[in-house]
Amino acid sequence: MGSPGGGAADRPRRIAIVGAGPSGIYAAEALAQQAETPVEVTVLDRLPTPFGLVRYGVAPDHPSIRSIRNTLERTLDSPAVSFVGNVEIGRDLTIDELRRHVDAVIYAYGAATSRLLDIPGHELPGAIGAADLVAWYCGHPDVHPGEASATDRASLPSLVETTRRAVIIGAGNVALDVARILIKDGADLTTTDMADPVLASLARKDVEEVHLVHRRGPGETSFTTKEVRELGGLPDVEIAFHPDPLDLPAVLDRVRASDKVAARNVTEFLAWQAKRPGAARKRVHLHFWTVPVALLGSDRVTGVRLATAPPGGVPAEHEVAADLFVTSIGYLGQPLPGVPFDDETGRVPQVDGRVLRDGAFSPGEYVAGWIKRGPTGVIGTNKHDAVETVGALLHDLAEDDPPAPPDPRPLTALLADKGLHPLDMAAWHRIDATEAALGQAQGRDRATIAARADLIAAADEDAPPG
Repeated sequence: MGSPGGGAADRPRRIAIVGAGPSGIYAAEALAQQAETPVEVTVLDRLPTPFGLVRYGVAPDHPSIRSIRNTLERTLDSPAVSFVGNVEIGRDLTIDELRRHVDAVIYAYGAATSRLLDIPGHELPGAIGAADLVAWYCGHPDVHPGEASATDRASLPSLVETTRRAVIIGAGNVALDVARILIKDGADLTTTDMADPVLASLARKDVEEVHLVHRRGPGETSFTTKEVRELGGLPDVEIAFHPDPLDLPAVLDRVRASDKVAARNVTEFLAWQAKRPGAARKRVHLHFWTVPVALLGSDRVTGVRLATAPPGGVPAEHEVAADLFVTSIGYLGQPLPGVPFDDETGRVPQVDGRVLRDGAFSPGEYVAGWIKRGPTGVIGTNKHDAVETVGALLHDLAEDDPPAPPDPRPLTALLADKGLHPLDMAAWHRIDATEAALGQAQGRDRATIAARADLIAAADEDAPPG
């Protein structure tokens, strides 16, 4: 067994982390905070900015959750950690090149695409995954001018601006976020850090109805109660339940003892159900025991055929008018060139964070976050997950006492040889200052810069803030 206490083991271990979202940064934190094995940690991301899901997945009208960025930023600013942004693994740098410079690599690049439904009409304009819509309203460079990679993505602003009725498939917090952003008045979003083009589109939208469709019952949703209450508290919005009548007291009796979160949610539903219909201009419909069977339309989605089969009831189909159809049934990981991938699960094959190649452990390769376990849990779940992976990595380093990487040069030297100019934390701080200046000029805390070219321009050390 090797020991980090003597000889060649005195050198700091070089660890690369692919992905600067919560899971990657929590892994960097766990490595930097331990004292037994000296480390030099490099966190790489294909985007010019760090923070991943916190910046590009958390709803902009949830600033308290988005403020987790401040904690993650402290880790990236620590002496043992460096950030390398705007470098894409598989395009700018191969996995083999990366591994020749480090003792170990942790893949923490997440799951960024939506699971979709293969039903008739799914290819129509107006049918999109929630991941694209969330990325758009959060200001992700991939779905904004200059970086649009598909017709649906390029047309997202016009889809939103021309939508009056939307159908969302799913019963998790992302589905609620999308419903809330769509139904909320654009004026109520002007204090968020949304990008200016997003706010402009949302100011032009006039969504009157949103249908949330769930294949199970009201006692089996994945909403958090805080988000349920937030939806129910929106002004000028009524909530309707389907099928009608819906026996919510019976549902509450069934879940009260077994699932406290479900019981709280159903209690909120009961409060909504008890309200008398008023003169609200907007409406959110909650459909339970319901699935979509087809999208209607020729040049664009114009409606959705739904099938409802309540327990003990009579199955029936009906149609609802819709201009926008959003699937929010989970995120899906994608393969990274040179990294093992299981197409069935959408994850990197692993055991306890150790990557498997051809059924055997691959020395020096580890995985953390959604690409390890699937898109489950909240942001904080990634911390425990990352600690497990880092524990396995440190154990293996101590056991194996690996030789120095074959290429002793720092990773930055390899990138320079390739003519690449990655963005570091100093560049991020310049972007951060520019976003703050842009926002404060409009009376808000910050304004997200969305287009990649604008982010890189803001990162220029000669560019004045704002």
